[in-house]
Amino acid sequence: PPLAPGGGPAGMDAHDPRHPHHISTDHGRIHIAAQQRRTDVTAVGRLLLYLPNFLSSLIVVGLVSLFFGDLGFLLVPAWLATGALVFHRPTERALARYVLRLRNPTPQEQAKLEPVWREVTARAGVDGRTYELWVEDSDHLNAVAAAGHIVGVTRFAMNALPNGELAAVMAHELGHHVGGHAWAGLLGYWYALPGRIVWRVLRGVTGVMFKILRAFSCLGALIFIFIVGIVAFATITFLYGLPLLVLTMPYALAAVGRQAELRADQHAAALGFAPMLAAVLEKTHYQEQQVQAALAARNGGVPVTQGRLAKLLASHPDHHTRLHHLQPYLAPQRH
Repeated sequence: PPLAPGGGPAGMDAHDPRHPHHISTDHGRIHIAAQQRRTDVTAVGRLLLYLPNFLSSLIVVGLVSLFFGDLGFLLVPAWLATGALVFHRPTERALARYVLRLRNPTPQEQAKLEPVWREVTARAGVDGRTYELWVEDSDHLNAVAAAGHIVGVTRFAMNALPNGELAAVMAHELGHHVGGHAWAGLLGYWYALPGRIVWRVLRGVTGVMFKILRAFSCLGALIFIFIVGIVAFATITFLYGLPLLVLTMPYALAAVGRQAELRADQHAAALGFAPMLAAVLEKTHYQEQQVQAALAARNGGVPVTQGRLAKLLASHPDHHTRLHHLQPYLAPQRH
């Protein structure tokens, strides 16, 4: 029979046991591996790339501590200690609920997710009870691994995918956790936050002042640009070029993030979910094409394309790159 986009036979229900991507979730004893987590090269690389941002934030927090008098020396160690909140369960739950807009699954949803998650963790040798399953009320095919223990899937993924494809999605997110990608990304982002806030404030204030001076005269605007240039040059020189390095970090972090996605794909494929993951990627690509078509229709039929810089900042590899890296797991095995 003809195949639906990225799935099984057209017209076949996704939850039909005859679906080619349906898997059995009945298993016997579960082997729990001795090593539950590791920190792979992409996690280490992400932490190293965040180092300039961390140093900038440390300078900011140090300057702010000067305003607290005798108690100011406590501010820096207190800020450093807040990094432990990445693994603090109540903080993780607040992050999931209020930042990622996730919710706890209903009993019916838990009954649907739990057997699939148990199968994924059984194949990986991971204690599934370490992690918490969450749901996002979205009609898009997506999932997320956050902090130290959060695994979230969209309502669409949970209800529309065969359980084998849902398992592939969850195995991908588990790959982010066991590789250390999730906690490394959040920890780096947290310690970079003070520097980011100050940068945005300074950029906003500078922009407002420039508009005010330009409204009065072009000469005032030129003088303002000259003064800002001198201050920027002095700051860059004093900090040994650190601000310039910080400006390049988003592109380097995006490149490392794309490698982390490929590693998570590899993790899911190694657990036997390569065909299912390839089908999910096809469905995701199909949804993206629909979005692009809608944008083109609004733009008078002219396709909306990404610029080169936007592609360099992409958090995920493109569809064809991900499928290319899955080919070794999809090719027939020779005996």
